[in-house]
Amino acid sequence: MNAVIVIPARYASSRYPGKPLVPLKGADGEKTLIQRTWERGCAVAGVSRVLVATDDARIASAVKGFGGDVVMTDEACANGTERCADALKRLGERPDLVVNLQGDALLTPPWFLEDLIAAMAARPEMGVATPVLRCDAATYRHFREDRAAGRVGGTTAVFAGDGRALYFSKEVIPFLPDPDVSDPPVFHHVGVYAYRPEALDRYLGWPAGPLEINEGLEQLRFLENGEPMLCVEVEGRGRVFWELNNPVDVARIEAVL
Repeated sequence: MNAVIVIPARYASSRYPGKPLVPLKGADGEKTLIQRTWERGCAVAGVSRVLVATDDARIASAVKGFGGDVVMTDEACANGTERCADALKRLGERPDLVVNLQGDALLTPPWFLEDLIAAMAARPEMGVATPVLRCDAATYRHFREDRAAGRVGGTTAVFAGDGRALYFSKEVIPFLPDPDVSDPPVFHHVGVYAYRPEALDRYLGWPAGPLEINEGLEQLRFLENGEPMLCVEVEGRGRVFWELNNPVDVARIEAVL
């Protein structure tokens, strides 16, 4: 399949303004969040192009500075999915798949995206897919700590036996009567999507609904309009996965890097 990775990035994050340009220290020195995410995208096998989609000149300049590919998109894009759809219009090509690697998901292992692309090849009836990762005890604890502190951290997902998504939430779902279980049956939603171009076209034709607005989760627009989404379970293989959602996450992520 001809797959293109698009990394949507905006400067005016409500929770963390300027987040794409935040410097992160690792074993390989100090690099911005957007550069580290772009490098992760470039490590994915079988994609024809990796580009950053933004409406901000500062981000565009930073991307060009490290040799990345960038496309300027409309300031009116309300979320990353809309930005991917806008970027698709400007590419001058219609790939088989557009893969949305969110700009704050720098710890995403390449095989998460490779498994997602393979799943879409195997399920041609699905227009949208997204990875989910079963939480280990430490990640589940991070979720609970964030919610107890009033922070919005990662997103959890619940899905049917055939993989079709039932719901996504910034609350920790499903509820567990024993919060100290060692192997929690809770799935962390990974900030990646694969769309067929036709699904992106449909998305732009729908207004944001109450679930999307209240949860602040763009993927709920698909579910609210009856568009099935495939949840693809991926394996962590000992890697820590966490998005950069809040300033407190910087220390967590730098420890991994």
